[in-house]
Amino acid sequence: MRIRTSLPALMVAVTGMACVAAMPAMAQRNIEKLKRFQVATTDLNIPLVEQSGPNADAIRENLKRIKLPPGFHIDLFAVVPDARHMAVAPSTNMLFVGTRKTSVWAVTDRNSDGVADEVKSFAPSLKFAVPNGVCWTPDGFLIVAEHNRILNFPAAEFFYEGPDVAVIEVVGQGKLIPPEEESFNHGARTCRIGPDGLLYVTLGQPFNVPPRDKLERYNEWGIGGIVRMNAFDGSGREVFATGVRNSVGQAFNPKDGSLWFTDNQTDGMGDDIPNGEINRATEAGQFFGYPWKQGETRITESGYDQDPLPDNITDPQVLTVAHAADLGLSFYTGKMFPEKYRGGIFSAQHGSWNRTEPVGARVLFTSLKEDGSADTTEVFAEGWLDENGIYRGRPVDVAVMKDGSLLISDDFAGAIYRVTYAAP
Repeated sequence: MRIRTSLPALMVAVTGMACVAAMPAMAQRNIEKLKRFQVATTDLNIPLVEQSGPNADAIRENLKRIKLPPGFHIDLFAVVPDARHMAVAPSTNMLFVGTRKTSVWAVTDRNSDGVADEVKSFAPSLKFAVPNGVCWTPDGFLIVAEHNRILNFPAAEFFYEGPDVAVIEVVGQGKLIPPEEESFNHGARTCRIGPDGLLYVTLGQPFNVPPRDKLERYNEWGIGGIVRMNAFDGSGREVFATGVRNSVGQAFNPKDGSLWFTDNQTDGMGDDIPNGEINRATEAGQFFGYPWKQGETRITESGYDQDPLPDNITDPQVLTVAHAADLGLSFYTGKMFPEKYRGGIFSAQHGSWNRTEPVGARVLFTSLKEDGSADTTEVFAEGWLDENGIYRGRPVDVAVMKDGSLLISDDFAGAIYRVTYAAP
């Protein structure tokens, strides 16, 4: 059968393809201009995200379900679409928020009343791709870790007002992992600057369980682990930790410099195994067991459970309920909360999908012993998973504000919450 296409339709199709082809080229031209402090766009107006109205009211109504210890209170801090990992600004009352889509958000509390006044896209003249990870260098440079690129923005909290922001390309597009290993699965990166001044980035491996023929290459790149490098030019890159399935949360203990990170669980093994993990890395080169072991469970896919168990495994500090999706974590460095919480770890559970009865959608607290190891873990905030098994929110990350309040991001509701304390 012969298909005839009208000239107008053909012109629309050709024009559309040309626009699609031009987008990567335009994005590259923009970043080259911004690297030279040049103007990349002429539109200085950035649309704001609505912070009032029915949506904000509904989110606040859902927060009435949240259970917290006595004296704690939770409220809506900001409406932020797809809100994921957060980086609280070092000098101003604002923060930057990553997403698994194409936006990084600048969130500002201009009048310092504990509620954001303005939420808008950061550096919209650039094209981001899964800019999940955001973090700060000690001297005020904002790092954005994308799926396969890392950017560094000097003085972001002061230059975010316009669409063009000065940028340093730490790792160019397609150079964080081999492009052929890019996947829609496990592509959300997180970043932190360590006590050594280096940039640490988590690299989830794209499979449920990695095939054996991928292991050598993944270990070389740090896929299924954590890598570290110079935060400004990507030099000196090395693999810091291996044996991790998919970490989407990390934080350094300010007391001893150890790196703590979560690890997401293997799917398809049943409701109750394997456990989720919160791990502690005390030095470079540690191996955390995957894919031979996760939690206390041997991994059966590809016959890993038939191999001798490696003898150099660093076991988790905390075992959490299976398939709760442990994501972001942060050490509590504030003074607002009672002494019990100071120096401990808050961590977010996104909530399960691979389970007959859903679990998670809550925030945990883990106290530490004198030697810096984990002591006890308890539920701090819960209620986003309702009595009907429906998610009314899904916590992703936690961050401590300078006043000691705790922020919780939620990519399902598209919001950031603020938890405060006043003695009952």
